[in-house]
Amino acid sequence: MDSPYSPQSRAEYLIAAGRVALAAFILLAIWLDPFEPAKYAKSAYSFPTAYLIYALLVAALLVLRPDASVGRLPLITHVFDLAVFSLFIYVFSIFIYFTEGATSPFILYYVFLLLAATLRWQWRGTLWTAVAALAMFIGMGVYGAGVLRDPAFDLPGVMIHGLYLGLVAVFLGVLGAHEHRLRRELSMLSEWPRSVPREARSLIREVLEHAASILGSPRLLMAWQVGEEPCLNLALWPRGEIHWSREAPGTFLPLVAEPLADADFLCQNVRAAVPTVLHASPAGLQRWRGSPLHATLQAWFAISAVLSLRLRGETLKGRLLSLDRSRMTSDDLVLGEIVARLVTARMDHFYLLQGLQQAAVTEERARVARDLHDGLLQSLTGVGLQLETVRRLLEEDPQAAKESLLEIQRLIATQQRDLRFLVHGLKRAPLGPPEAEPRLGARLDELAKRIERDWGLRVELKKEHLEAGISKGLADEIYHITSEALANAARHAKASVVGVEVGVQDNQARIVVADNGAGFPFRGHYDHAALADMNLGPVMLRERIASVGGSLSINSTESGARLEITLPLAQPGV
Repeated sequence: MDSPYSPQSRAEYLIAAGRVALAAFILLAIWLDPFEPAKYAKSAYSFPTAYLIYALLVAALLVLRPDASVGRLPLITHVFDLAVFSLFIYVFSIFIYFTEGATSPFILYYVFLLLAATLRWQWRGTLWTAVAALAMFIGMGVYGAGVLRDPAFDLPGVMIHGLYLGLVAVFLGVLGAHEHRLRRELSMLSEWPRSVPREARSLIREVLEHAASILGSPRLLMAWQVGEEPCLNLALWPRGEIHWSREAPGTFLPLVAEPLADADFLCQNVRAAVPTVLHASPAGLQRWRGSPLHATLQAWFAISAVLSLRLRGETLKGRLLSLDRSRMTSDDLVLGEIVARLVTARMDHFYLLQGLQQAAVTEERARVARDLHDGLLQSLTGVGLQLETVRRLLEEDPQAAKESLLEIQRLIATQQRDLRFLVHGLKRAPLGPPEAEPRLGARLDELAKRIERDWGLRVELKKEHLEAGISKGLADEIYHITSEALANAARHAKASVVGVEVGVQDNQARIVVADNGAGFPFRGHYDHAALADMNLGPVMLRERIASVGGSLSINSTESGARLEITLPLAQPGV
């Protein structure tokens, strides 16, 4: 059933208003006709009056129920109108008007019927209504000439009315076909694909196939460049197939004539000695004479007629060429511009999504590198130092060496577990149930003990509200950031004591690391922006904090350094 907001419903409102106006006009015409015989007065007024009441009732039904669907009302009222109009013509035209020599006003009823059929069903409705109307006129002519044999009966006049009706039907049929084409194009534009395939070839095929169906093109050629890539992409769509190649940038330079570089244009005969080109400009449609396309491009693809449309997007630039289509008009330029914008938007969507995916992969690689650097590599460094100690103890104190080896074994087991968690997080979908992970507080306690054991650095750890709103991803970041800061204090600052405070305050995770070492090579207080602009401080630590939207500030003195780190609790993707 039709929606109350569909074109069909709007057409019914227009037809209902026309029906009321026509019924009123017929009554007025009968009243003003000086040749009306008095003996037919009652019949002459009764039929149009009854029809006017019917027209008012149909109009009232549509007005009083504006949200209702029209359903089968168009077909029912159309058949009824055709039957009533035929009765009017039969009664009045034969027994009153034709026999009295006057011209019948009821011919307007059939014109109205043709208009209504065109609005409702386009050219098909016009055709069948015209066939039915002409059949009625032919029947009246045969009846008047062969049955009544009235010498006053005007058979040529009836035939002229029939021809007039036929001409009106042809005109309205062409108009209906044009409206049908417009509705089809609008419908196809509204059905433009929204999903983006993962493969470029599938996208190109889908885009060109849909564009060709809207433009009515037997062949489509798309030429485009992506970003800073030097090569020119060429994709040809000839009736369901796709041929894609990449050409050297200078092969078709320039692709179109210089005066047409910034315009959409069409040319009916590219092969003419001096082709005529119709192109859009700020001043309206303009004509230009000359060859619009690169000669090699024209020869390669045997182009005879072309509609050329610009593709200008954030990621690409080029042309969409509709080839070999005949009888193009300026309307095709307007429709083509809309199609070209849809093609550009779809291609932009694909390439931007591709760029985001590549950026995500790069970011993920950087994150994995930071995790390996802050975890496994630092632990291996500690293992190396402990093994050096074990080597010295093997001869001096075998029991101490044995205990050191046990510590190294426990450290390796811990790193195996962390590495397993890291690999598990990189998988798209786990094959089994996720392994239980220790809570952040327990992990930080273990980290502090390991730093003390590996580096001989005393760690004073304070924890406050660690489980309040901290996601698993953010917990991992806090752990690695703390690990990196402690390792830097042990390796570079020559500190003996480091204090660590980790907690949640004001919807932020806060980490403070303060040591009693020699500080950084620079002195003073620097916020995150200053550190980034001057490229100061630990680079890996600064990048990790920035990657999750946090900030770092450093206060460096001769008696030690203090790092203050804040991380937002709400983080996309964490």
